[in-house]
Amino acid sequence: MRSTALLALVASQMLASEHSTAEAAGSPRQYNGQILHHGEDFDPRRKWVDAHAAAKSFLKDWTLEQKVSLTTGVGWMGGRCVGNIDALSDKGWDGLCLEDSPLGVRLADYVTAFPAGINTAATFDRHLMRRRGEAMGKEFRGKGVHVALGPAMNLARAPEGGRLWESFGGDPYLQGEAAYETIRGIQNEGVQACAKHYLNNEQERFRTTSSSNQHEVYLHPFLRSVQAGVASVMCSYNLVNGTWACENPKLLNDLLKRELGFEGYVMSDWQATHSTDSANQGLDMTMPGDVYFGSKTSYFGPALVSSVNSGSTKQARVDDMAERIVAAWLYTGQDKDFPAVNFNAFDNNDPATNEHVDVQDDHYQLVREIGAASTVLLKNVDGVLPLKKPRSIALIGSDAGPPLRGPNGYNDRGGTDGTLAVGWGSGTTEFPYLISPLEAIQARARKDRTTVSWWLHDFDTAGAASTAAHKDVALVFVKSDSGEGYITVDGNEGDRNNLTAWSNGDALVKAVASSNRNTIVVVHSVGPMIVDAWVDHPNVTAVVWPGMPGQESGNSLVDVLYGDVNPSGRLPYTIGKKPSDYPAHVVYSGGSNPNDVQIPYTEGLLLDYRWFEAHDIAPRYEFGYGLSYTNFTYSGIQIVKNYDSASNPEAARWEHDGATGTEVGASVAEWLHETAYEVKFNVKNTGGVEGWEVPQLYLHPPPSANSAPSILRGFDRIQISPGETVEVSFPLSRYDLSIWDVDRQGWAKPSGAWRVSVGASSKDVRLHGTIA
Repeated sequence: MRSTALLALVASQMLASEHSTAEAAGSPRQYNGQILHHGEDFDPRRKWVDAHAAAKSFLKDWTLEQKVSLTTGVGWMGGRCVGNIDALSDKGWDGLCLEDSPLGVRLADYVTAFPAGINTAATFDRHLMRRRGEAMGKEFRGKGVHVALGPAMNLARAPEGGRLWESFGGDPYLQGEAAYETIRGIQNEGVQACAKHYLNNEQERFRTTSSSNQHEVYLHPFLRSVQAGVASVMCSYNLVNGTWACENPKLLNDLLKRELGFEGYVMSDWQATHSTDSANQGLDMTMPGDVYFGSKTSYFGPALVSSVNSGSTKQARVDDMAERIVAAWLYTGQDKDFPAVNFNAFDNNDPATNEHVDVQDDHYQLVREIGAASTVLLKNVDGVLPLKKPRSIALIGSDAGPPLRGPNGYNDRGGTDGTLAVGWGSGTTEFPYLISPLEAIQARARKDRTTVSWWLHDFDTAGAASTAAHKDVALVFVKSDSGEGYITVDGNEGDRNNLTAWSNGDALVKAVASSNRNTIVVVHSVGPMIVDAWVDHPNVTAVVWPGMPGQESGNSLVDVLYGDVNPSGRLPYTIGKKPSDYPAHVVYSGGSNPNDVQIPYTEGLLLDYRWFEAHDIAPRYEFGYGLSYTNFTYSGIQIVKNYDSASNPEAARWEHDGATGTEVGASVAEWLHETAYEVKFNVKNTGGVEGWEVPQLYLHPPPSANSAPSILRGFDRIQISPGETVEVSFPLSRYDLSIWDVDRQGWAKPSGAWRVSVGASSKDVRLHGTIA
């Protein structure tokens, strides 16, 4: 089984030590890529065995009604959190508080608004992913939250998808690694993580409708979540192949609990339970408990007790549900010294229930660091960036300035009249403050004695052009927003209606570029945005893509614009030249019954860059792309086999056209995920400044696999000094070199050789190799 990342502190000490040794020896510094990150001796299975044994003992004298109470939320607004399980003090059970969101504690004060998941993915840095998870875990725990409702890991299948910014992009491997590190970070702090939304919740319109699933794509992030020891999984609103996800036995009992060996519990999304029978099909907890908000009825609770008493549900099934919930509580150590809930998600101003506990610590520093590390430099003509004390600068567009209503002026961030730092919906949190680009750039201008002008009126392009004229630099800020479907913003029902810039952004850029020969465009977008209306304009000299950076937005942008941080962000999705370049789009309309609308996943395995490559479509900017203020070269690829199949019967069977079996946990078996090959190569910084390079490894399956042409299977973010050479090593497992065999229902090795590519993006390939 793949183990996990070393703690950032340990890793940095190792890097420093290796650096010193390499310099002394005059040889390349060795940086073992994912091996370094995955060096911990972490195996959650033993811990789960102990937790389940303790849970059995804990529950031995409980009645049926008491066990059912563990599975049934108290109802919407029935407690201080968005989801609540009642306490049973006489049993030593303190209850559970479940709270959003994937980027921080929602509906609470004195918390941090972290960068969104999409930005976390754009760092391609496991250390930062882990540290963000740990910081969020500390804040959830500090507020008394037992279950943090995240991370989200639905793929950016349709570029307009409303909530793709909550997750980690368009590739299942990147999603899986980010989910793994986030879960490890959250649960290191004694808070249960919740992997969501299981499965196929890739759009907001008709999110209660049909779709399909693929082992190699949509299930993979949940596989990595199970390997991280995730405590809970949230099933999604939609049907999957005609059956509701929260009562789909194939998804819950077969794929998740058998094939992946998941030991925690499955909770419903809010109001996604459809029957009492869902307990028989694998659902362990219904949230928030009522059939619909305020109904005072539940599909579990007394209904589940009656189902057991009538013989429709077996007592053993309820025993299993309760055991899984208690085991997760014990697995994360919440039976000892866990803080009481100290906030009220529904009334922050109630002095009796909100203690206003400040849990922010110094997390603003991490927010700023991730914000800068996730900023992607897409264009930089003749090195116009970094800025070098310009005499005059103009900031154009409402996205440059502070929101007119303040950072929390719209409920759940469902509106935008200033700079955009997160999307909208339940995946948000309350900003403690929001540093706009205008504020941060003015602070820097004061030091540099730069004259600053601004024009924040998006639709007055003449005023914008006039303000930008004759300035050394004109920064034009554009944005594109989206969110959850219960809020509609400017006609966008969660999902975006188009992929162009909001608020007249394209016209604004062209107007400014017509009057200023050094126009730099800054894009705050939830996902891909079509930029072809202006990106090739001769006066557009640079394009900077900060995405959804959180509360330190302006400061992290300034760090990159002025070169205090060398940009290293990489696109976690592909930016096409036109919407039709993409393989799938949001289904916006259908029949009279929304539940009859079909969302066919006809693209199969060909998501994002895989589709572009398979269909020979030239992207505007490809997955994994991003520029730096320095340059890197690659050399010396080696592929080393790390095993002897003769000593491992499972590996020998796999080598000789075998497939994984049907036993519990077959898809997470240790022999399948242990390192089978290492791909080694050198990266050298040939430029004049220190920088971070993000080498990426792509596999190209043999024709017999009938698979995608390219598959990401390795990445890292490595700091390299000028003139320094670093040796990087990426591991590959048998799982990485397998395909899902539909006929045999297992992972199998396809016949033929795998080609290996290493480079700086999905298209910028520098080195080639082969695994026979």
